[in-house]
Amino acid sequence: MKEKRVILNENEISRMLTRMAYEILEKVSAQKNLAIVGIYTRGAFLAKRLKKIMDEIAGFDFPIGEIDINLYRDDWTRISAQPEVKESKIYFSVDDKEIILVDDVIFTGRTTRAAIDALLDFGRPSRIMFAALIDRDHRELPIQPDVKGRFIETEKNERVNVSVKEADGEDLVFITGEN
Repeated sequence: MKEKRVILNENEISRMLTRMAYEILEKVSAQKNLAIVGIYTRGAFLAKRLKKIMDEIAGFDFPIGEIDINLYRDDWTRISAQPEVKESKIYFSVDDKEIILVDDVIFTGRTTRAAIDALLDFGRPSRIMFAALIDRDHRELPIQPDVKGRFIETEKNERVNVSVKEADGEDLVFITGEN
């Protein structure tokens, strides 16, 4: 069995998301112009949680969407000849909106780049910000989160796993020894 090192538990993840929600609201120029877009799969679940917290703080119902990046990945032909493509669910205009893209982990920056490319197919936002629960470094592209929960120093061959109740039955962030 792979060695599993727990980094964050359910309470720590919850507190981190609350802090991130406040930080996002502080960084936007106009709350009425903000929309949230989660990157499938776990980024979409985290985006829904952030939205709920931000709605309560601001007293506003922020638009939310989910985006699939599989066809925008620069490595999709290496992963599978037939990538599994989900429906992107963005039912609001992104034109002139401040969009906060949400994902669970930022590693090389390639997923974020793909998400930006996919988002731009929906229109022209006035600004795109990026929030990640975990920043594990090892960038291959010059992309950094505007808001992050925690930076975790890792070896390149390690894997950071984010489990969420909605998909995995528990909230947990842990590292395993292989990528």
